[in-house]
Amino acid sequence: MNVPSMNSAPQVLNELTSRLATFTPELQKAAAHVLENANLVSITSIRTMAQGAEVKPNTLVRMARALGFDGYEDFRKPFREQVIRGREDFPDRARWLQSLSKGGKLSSLYAEMASASIENIEGLFSETSATALKEVADAIVKARVTYVLGVGFANAIASNFAYLASMAGSSIVAIPRNGSLPVDDLARMEKGDLLIAMTFKPYRREVVEGVELARAQGIEVIGISDSPASPILVRADRRFVVPTETPQFFPSTVALTALFETIMAFVVAEAKPDVISNIERFHQRRHEFGIYWKEDTK
Repeated sequence: MNVPSMNSAPQVLNELTSRLATFTPELQKAAAHVLENANLVSITSIRTMAQGAEVKPNTLVRMARALGFDGYEDFRKPFREQVIRGREDFPDRARWLQSLSKGGKLSSLYAEMASASIENIEGLFSETSATALKEVADAIVKARVTYVLGVGFANAIASNFAYLASMAGSSIVAIPRNGSLPVDDLARMEKGDLLIAMTFKPYRREVVEGVELARAQGIEVIGISDSPASPILVRADRRFVVPTETPQFFPSTVALTALFETIMAFVVAEAKPDVISNIERFHQRRHEFGIYWKEDTK
């Protein structure tokens, strides 16, 4: 292997994501399939992977060589090593999940929801790192204004993140705001601003276009999505893949919420000392204004 800096599966996938836009259409098909089925790389033959991607096996070889590997087998080594290391086994949790499924249809659904939520959280934190989150927190603290772009359910999570940040005095704006389009706020971006954009399958056009607008203005973009092949991750400077698997119809937001909670924790930890004072003062005023319920002791 001619790429000693890529000695782990996450590093390989990150490099593949960053190179995706430069590939030919056939290589893009192969790369997208690998990115969305990384768990199969170590256990699936090149022929089967090629069939899944609807390309020829040699296309996967060319994809591997484009990244600097000697061939596809060399490309697979980091993925095989990851499987050998494996995740920690949780036999007690497994027994607990099995016990939940007893008792009928709703009990089974309850167990499936619990299992999916836990798996999504594990998937998120196993595929990122404290270093990556610190870099995002530093970028937020440094930015003149941080815009958090999300539509649908993602807008509610963006709004909550901006609300929490306001307690610490950080300049974070959730967009689109009521009655506006993302472009209305993105048109106000200046050098030194930061855009955090998120969208999940099926990907929203206005979010992809918002990322393109930000890049055209030289704005740093942090992309959050459910697949390394997502159109916003391909265009982003920093990327987070958030698992959204669930037995129900709507995508799970458990891991997404955990990601933003962790980013906020890092922002507070990385901010200036007076940030804690700002948060304490904010809550003290809320108590003084009688916002919180108190039982009448008279």
